[in-house]
Amino acid sequence: MPLEILTPGLATTVQDRGRFGYYRFGIPQGGAMDQYAATLGNRLVGNTPDEAVLECTYLGPSLRTHADAVIAVTGAPVQVLVNGEPVAHSARVELRSGDELSFGILQAGAKFFVAVAGGIDVPVVLGSRSTYPIGKLGGFAGRGLQAGDLLPVGERVRSALPELSEIPEALRPQFSRDVEVRVMLGLYDHLLTAEGLRHLTESEWTLTPVADRMGLRFDGPGAPWQEKEQPFGAGQDPSNITDAGYPVGSIQIPGGTQPIVLHCDAVSGGGYAQAATVISADMDLFARLAPGAKVRFAPVTMAEALQARADRRARFARVWAAG
Repeated sequence: MPLEILTPGLATTVQDRGRFGYYRFGIPQGGAMDQYAATLGNRLVGNTPDEAVLECTYLGPSLRTHADAVIAVTGAPVQVLVNGEPVAHSARVELRSGDELSFGILQAGAKFFVAVAGGIDVPVVLGSRSTYPIGKLGGFAGRGLQAGDLLPVGERVRSALPELSEIPEALRPQFSRDVEVRVMLGLYDHLLTAEGLRHLTESEWTLTPVADRMGLRFDGPGAPWQEKEQPFGAGQDPSNITDAGYPVGSIQIPGGTQPIVLHCDAVSGGGYAQAATVISADMDLFARLAPGAKVRFAPVTMAEALQARADRRARFARVWAAG
């Protein structure tokens, strides 16, 4: 049962939980930018957590079903339309063959997700169906969707979990224009000036329009690096280092001006110092921000980061237990 793409939207791709085990070869983990929101969609339609969904950015696609289907739209708040009529967001929706699904204007955030019972059944590449457009890998032909694409949908499997008609309000993600993001300092925060470190951790930063699956750039007071003699092999700017690996969520500050948070499609290493790293529990937040959003980077300890990760896992468990 295919889904026909009538219009592709701004940047619509197939994503799942991600591609793990290949980062050391320069292939990023990818996957949905908001893993929690994608999980909510899979829960609603009766999928496992591993099924692929559509990740939509700002302007959603329009598509037509070629058979009866069950879908759910989760993530950023957006008007959901079936044959031009509004239906519920964050809820299970039954479609009939020939129905057209489209979307209104995004009301907050940047990313929303379309899950379909059976999952988007594109080939598994290196353990994942996620699209990595820069490497032309995975997803539908290794690229974003285009008008005329026919997306294969997997066979619906009866879930052992109780059917869930909508996501309870307490389990829905929150969208705000003012967000605190927890970070762990390092590996190179000691190379910032005292003023630079203070600005990074105490100032308010504004998300610029320069933001995608690779990284998000923030504007603010700047966070200068110490002037020093650069080591052999490093660039001339104080933010340069001899190459190092980049953890997912690394914060770089090229030239000591605008911090860049590396996200799920970012490169795995290079020659910029990492002043801090966003903790894994807060990485979904960046899919819920639109340009102009205000962010503060709050340092936490390793123990606090591990507790946040445990809390996040418990929240996922509550999603699967709901019903």
